[in-house]
Amino acid sequence: MPAFRFEAVDTSGKPQRGLVDAESPRSVRDRLRAEGLFPTIIEAANAPDANTGARGSGAVERLRLPAAQVALSTRQLATLVRSGMPLDQALTAVGDQADDARVARVYAAVRAQVAEGATLAAALAQWPRTFSDLYRSLVAVAAETGELPEVLLRLADYLEARQARRQQFTLALIYPALVTGIAFAVIAVLLIYVVPQIVSVYQQSRQTLPWLTLALIATSGFVRGTAWLWAAGVAAAAIAFALANRRESFRAGWHRALLRVPGLGRLVTAIETARFASTLAILTGSGAPLLRSLDAARDVVWSLPIRNAATRAALLVREGVSLARALKEQRVFPPVLIHLTANGEASGQLAPMLERAAGELEREASRRISWFAALLQPALIVMMGAIVLVLVLAVMLPIVSMNQLVR
Repeated sequence: MPAFRFEAVDTSGKPQRGLVDAESPRSVRDRLRAEGLFPTIIEAANAPDANTGARGSGAVERLRLPAAQVALSTRQLATLVRSGMPLDQALTAVGDQADDARVARVYAAVRAQVAEGATLAAALAQWPRTFSDLYRSLVAVAAETGELPEVLLRLADYLEARQARRQQFTLALIYPALVTGIAFAVIAVLLIYVVPQIVSVYQQSRQTLPWLTLALIATSGFVRGTAWLWAAGVAAAAIAFALANRRESFRAGWHRALLRVPGLGRLVTAIETARFASTLAILTGSGAPLLRSLDAARDVVWSLPIRNAATRAALLVREGVSLARALKEQRVFPPVLIHLTANGEASGQLAPMLERAAGELEREASRRISWFAALLQPALIVMMGAIVLVLVLAVMLPIVSMNQLVR
């Protein structure tokens, strides 16, 4: 009889792992349900290793679909399942409708796993780079509670909102990045190629040069003589940062410093807490235990100080403290999240209140991104214009002086 590895959670949200002998994944799932466990992953114990690239029912695929494609396919799957279409047919339809061959491949493989008796969450677990732990946890809980269509719709909303925020932030930075890159390219060309040609003309004239021109000549010589050192220094700094960033203490340190930056820290806090509240709202609204929901919501937070605060809050909740009080004691989470969480706990409407808090925080993040972009763009233009003006003056002042001497 084949053996299967499983991952599941009990009614209190505590994760369970183990190995059982059964005839099929469906038998494993039925046994776990009878024991009061909710399976999230069921895979063959003798599955091929993911690093070998082998294909099979237990192999882990390395393909990663774009976030936009995942959000779109989730929306399509939710619509089809909600209309009453059987899950295997809905998965087939999503794959057939996809314009991208990679999407069709993923959903064909998922549909094959489901047809063999695996749970949808277990089938999605074969594609961990496409479907996150949060995605699979939500699907597992939804399958057990019988609310798969509604959870998929809310998950699609979540993915689309997250993609929209990412696009907004990217668009806000594109123009400043282009202005900065072009300005530095122009300055580099002037210092490395243009200034040395002009210097040779000035040296032949043997006239006294203005101090601004002398400073430019010295800067140009310094840049030309140490350009390779600057490039090596930047590369070394990037490598050192990447290596140091593997240490949690280092990451936590510069994350804390980032949160202290005026304006930018508030923006990061709003984005991270909105993600935390939105994830927690989806999980609790889907019937997941609060402690398990807190653990999953904590894992989607990027900032380590906020993630650690969520961990401490979960420990307090486990000890019997209310969620609002646990969040308040961390002195990290915004007041709007704390107040709405308290209202939700008092009224028994925690999930809707968390969704409302997430919406408020997302709007605050959008306002701060717009404000940041509106302030950064003119500041960069003024700064780069001032640098170019200094370069032009340093080049033109000797010419003006020569014209005056001729007169």
